[in-house]
Amino acid sequence: MKKAWMYVFLTSFFELVWILGFNIADAWWHWIFIITFIIMDLHFLTKACEQLPTGTVYAIFAAAGTVGTALMDVYIFGGDLTSGKMMFMVLLVLGVIGLKLADEMPENKSNEGSKEVMH
Repeated sequence: MKKAWMYVFLTSFFELVWILGFNIADAWWHWIFIITFIIMDLHFLTKACEQLPTGTVYAIFAAAGTVGTALMDVYIFGGDLTSGKMMFMVLLVLGVIGLKLADEMPENKSNEGSKEVMH
Protein backbone atom coordinates (compact mmCIF):
# COMPACT_ATOMS: atom_id res chain seq x y z
CA MET A 1 0.00 0.00 0.00
CA LYS A 2 2.91 2.35 0.73
CA LYS A 3 4.11 1.94 -2.85
CA ALA A 4 0.68 3.02 -4.12
CA TRP A 5 0.92 6.29 -2.20
CA MET A 6 4.36 6.87 -3.68
CA TYR A 7 2.70 6.56 -7.11
CA VAL A 8 0.14 9.20 -6.08
CA PHE A 9 2.97 11.51 -5.01
CA LEU A 10 4.88 10.90 -8.26
CA THR A 11 1.87 11.48 -10.51
CA SER A 12 1.11 14.72 -8.67
CA PHE A 13 4.75 15.80 -8.92
CA PHE A 14 5.07 15.05 -12.63
CA GLU A 15 1.81 16.85 -13.31
CA LEU A 16 3.28 20.01 -11.78
CA VAL A 17 6.52 19.57 -13.71
CA TRP A 18 4.83 19.40 -17.12
CA ILE A 19 2.49 22.27 -16.24
CA LEU A 20 5.55 24.33 -15.34
CA GLY A 21 7.07 23.24 -18.65
CA PHE A 22 4.07 24.67 -20.51
CA ASN A 23 4.83 28.05 -19.00
CA ILE A 24 8.58 28.14 -19.61
CA ALA A 25 9.02 26.24 -22.89
CA ASP A 26 10.45 28.53 -25.54
CA ALA A 27 12.13 26.09 -27.93
CA TRP A 28 10.76 23.13 -29.85
CA TRP A 29 13.00 20.63 -28.05
CA HIS A 30 11.56 21.60 -24.66
CA TRP A 31 8.39 19.84 -25.77
CA ILE A 32 10.26 16.54 -25.87
CA PHE A 33 10.75 16.83 -22.10
CA ILE A 34 7.18 18.00 -21.54
CA ILE A 35 5.75 15.04 -23.47
CA THR A 36 8.06 12.69 -21.56
CA PHE A 37 6.82 14.11 -18.25
CA ILE A 38 3.19 13.76 -19.37
CA ILE A 39 3.79 10.09 -20.23
CA MET A 40 5.48 9.51 -16.85
CA ASP A 41 2.61 11.32 -15.13
CA LEU A 42 0.00 9.09 -16.78
CA HIS A 43 2.06 5.98 -16.03
CA PHE A 44 2.19 6.73 -12.30
CA LEU A 45 -1.49 7.74 -12.29
CA THR A 46 -2.36 4.36 -13.79
CA LYS A 47 -0.17 2.50 -11.29
CA ALA A 48 -1.76 4.37 -8.36
CA CYS A 49 -5.28 3.58 -9.62
CA GLU A 50 -4.43 -0.12 -9.80
CA GLN A 51 -3.88 -0.24 -6.04
CA LEU A 52 -6.05 2.53 -4.57
CA PRO A 53 -9.64 3.70 -5.15
CA THR A 54 -9.65 5.68 -8.40
CA GLY A 55 -11.84 8.44 -6.94
CA THR A 56 -9.38 9.04 -4.13
CA VAL A 57 -6.37 9.00 -6.45
CA TYR A 58 -7.97 11.37 -8.91
CA ALA A 59 -9.16 13.74 -6.18
CA ILE A 60 -5.65 13.99 -4.75
CA PHE A 61 -4.14 14.29 -8.24
CA ALA A 62 -6.55 17.07 -9.23
CA ALA A 63 -6.24 18.94 -5.92
CA ALA A 64 -2.44 18.73 -5.95
CA GLY A 65 -2.41 20.00 -9.51
CA THR A 66 -4.79 22.84 -8.77
CA VAL A 67 -3.17 23.97 -5.54
CA GLY A 68 0.34 23.40 -6.90
CA THR A 69 -0.39 25.38 -10.05
CA ALA A 70 -1.88 28.25 -8.05
CA LEU A 71 1.17 28.31 -5.77
CA MET A 72 3.55 28.17 -8.77
CA ASP A 73 1.72 31.16 -10.19
CA VAL A 74 2.31 33.06 -6.97
CA TYR A 75 5.87 32.03 -6.08
CA ILE A 76 7.44 31.49 -9.52
CA PHE A 77 5.52 33.84 -11.81
CA GLY A 78 4.72 36.63 -9.35
CA GLY A 79 0.96 36.22 -9.15
CA ASP A 80 -1.15 37.43 -6.26
CA LEU A 81 -2.11 35.19 -3.36
CA THR A 82 -5.51 36.51 -2.40
CA SER A 83 -7.68 35.44 0.50
CA GLY A 84 -10.13 34.01 -2.03
CA LYS A 85 -7.45 31.79 -3.58
CA MET A 86 -6.33 30.65 -0.15
CA MET A 87 -9.89 29.89 0.94
CA PHE A 88 -10.60 27.76 -2.14
CA MET A 89 -7.27 25.92 -1.88
CA VAL A 90 -8.12 25.03 1.72
CA LEU A 91 -11.59 23.93 0.57
CA LEU A 92 -10.01 21.65 -2.07
CA VAL A 93 -7.69 20.07 0.48
CA LEU A 94 -10.56 19.56 2.93
CA GLY A 95 -12.57 17.92 0.14
CA VAL A 96 -9.75 15.49 -0.61
CA ILE A 97 -9.41 14.65 3.09
CA GLY A 98 -13.17 14.11 3.26
CA LEU A 99 -13.10 11.75 0.27
CA LYS A 100 -10.24 9.77 1.81
CA LEU A 101 -12.12 9.46 5.10
CA ALA A 102 -15.30 8.45 3.26
CA ASP A 103 -13.39 5.67 1.45
CA GLU A 104 -12.33 4.26 4.79
CA MET A 105 -15.85 4.29 6.30
CA PRO A 106 -17.74 0.99 6.30
CA GLU A 107 -20.68 0.79 3.92
CA ASN A 108 -24.09 1.54 5.39
CA LYS A 109 -26.29 -1.57 5.47
CA SER A 110 -29.29 0.36 4.12
CA ASN A 111 -27.33 1.23 0.95
CA GLU A 112 -26.52 -2.43 0.25
CA GLY A 113 -30.18 -3.31 -0.34
CA SER A 114 -30.60 -0.53 -2.88
CA LYS A 115 -27.46 -1.69 -4.72
CA GLU A 116 -28.87 -5.19 -5.09
CA VAL A 117 -32.11 -3.86 -6.59
CA MET A 118 -30.19 -1.84 -9.17
CA HIS A 119 -28.39 -4.94 -10.54
